[in-house]
Amino acid sequence: MKPVAPACERNRTPILAVLRERFADRTRVLEIGSGTGQHAVHFAEAMPHLAWQTSDLADNLPGIRAWLDEAGLPNTPPPIALDVLQPPWPALDADAVFTANTLHIMGWDGVEAFFRGAGRILAGAPGGVLVVYGPFNDAGGYTSDSNRDFDAWLRARDPHSGIRDLGAVDALAAAAGLHRVADVAMPANNRCLVWRAV
Repeated sequence: MKPVAPACERNRTPILAVLRERFADRTRVLEIGSGTGQHAVHFAEAMPHLAWQTSDLADNLPGIRAWLDEAGLPNTPPPIALDVLQPPWPALDADAVFTANTLHIMGWDGVEAFFRGAGRILAGAPGGVLVVYGPFNDAGGYTSDSNRDFDAWLRARDPHSGIRDLGAVDALAAAAGLHRVADVAMPANNRCLVWRAV
């Protein structure tokens, strides 16, 4: 049985609108934290010029494979195991990186490792693009009551998780050789942040 995340069904259309623009000149995307695999199938089908490489923790790969196998798309290679905290990451020839709803789930050490790894991958790709979707705080404050409630729920479940501050992730991106070029408001108080390799 394929795993299903209702949030993927809700947010895939607005995310795709951003990716169509930002990945128009890209050829190979590494998706980090592919989860169920729903996003990968939707985006790869809509953007056939892209090879869409899924990745996640090893335990999640069977669910991703189920979605990819059913879709049978030519531009979705088999998923790979990737734990941001376990370097070195697999050697990949990617000129774009995408992740959705991951930074608030992992601990801060994972967020730091994510940007270091993404920066290394994109350093060798002229104009490399990183797109991150999810909720973010601004200047240390919540952007909505729902995000405040969501952050409290995250921290009660795992004290190391929580909604990240835009300034803090921008600093990590800059240290990894990435310059933010867009901050796109999304439904349900989420954002798509876009960085390019310097």
